[in-house]
Amino acid sequence: MSAERNGRRARGARGRGVAGGAARGAPAPADRPRPTREADVWDTLPRWRAERRRFVLATVTGARGFTPRKPGAHMLVAEDGATCGTIGGGAIEHAVLAEAAALFARGGTALVERHLTQELGMCCGGAMSVFLEVVEPAPQLVVFGAGYIAKPLAAIAAGCGFEVTVVDERPAWANEERFPTAAVRLEEAESFARALAPRGEVYAVVVTHDHALDQKVVQHLLRKPLRFVGMIGSVPKQRKFALRLRARGFADAEIARLRTPLGLAIGAATPEEIAVSVAAELVAVRRGAPVEPGWTPPPRADDAATGSGPHSAGEAGRDGARAQDGTPPSAARAEGAPEAATAAAPEETR
Repeated sequence: MSAERNGRRARGARGRGVAGGAARGAPAPADRPRPTREADVWDTLPRWRAERRRFVLATVTGARGFTPRKPGAHMLVAEDGATCGTIGGGAIEHAVLAEAAALFARGGTALVERHLTQELGMCCGGAMSVFLEVVEPAPQLVVFGAGYIAKPLAAIAAGCGFEVTVVDERPAWANEERFPTAAVRLEEAESFARALAPRGEVYAVVVTHDHALDQKVVQHLLRKPLRFVGMIGSVPKQRKFALRLRARGFADAEIARLRTPLGLAIGAATPEEIAVSVAAELVAVRRGAPVEPGWTPPPRADDAATGSGPHSAGEAGRDGARAQDGTPPSAARAEGAPEAATAAAPEETR
């Protein structure tokens, strides 16, 4: 009898599991809170970065006395209010969330230092220091065209921290072998530009093999909130594009967003050197370094008649000097000069 009773008790224990309720391996009830693990933060962080989310990483850097979390504890706070992890809850976490919200507006870093009892009315009695830093999504560069300039530009830009996407419908040009450091989209450039929905800091460079396609892509890009829109081209091409954009209803302020000629004046001649000059301009814009204004739209008919437009004789002289000295050489070398010569250039030059 005793052995039979012991067997029944053993079977009952196995059925109840260690928690005394659900069987071992059964899912926890839906209303049971899931424990916060430090690993959750590190699992979530790369996912949020891949989703190009902007968030604050909060880290407990100091603790004295009795505190809810110790140095090394982390918490993520997304711009949309989502959180992962905790630095202790209560008033200290509320103060950190408020500081995170302020950081989204100004960027940078912050240090929250509080005595939990004297300043926050918590019962712990200790003090905590929490360091906060905004984690920005990596800047994204979309290169329209997969020609000779695009290839070195994609590699250089990726090395400078840009997430690069190359868009071209020609499989012989747009492939992973030529662009190992970029995401390659084998799509029609105009369609991609039309559907582009920028999230975060997005830069676009137009270096396609066809001027008419350049025009179509630029028209879509200028309507979007991009950080940078640039196009390889000579000064004559620049002027023609300005007139065409005006005819399609673009204001001069919108047209002036287009950076062309493209690239800093470094005397570039080869596709690789041109790519360096373009990448230098992208980095300068990203880091807030002073960059010479791209250009001013040509005068309208009424301005030209009075000589009061933005391109007076002096301004025209400066433009002529820029064209003659090849400023920037990327435009003249990539597109050819004069403009008529580029129209006959073979597609594979870009």
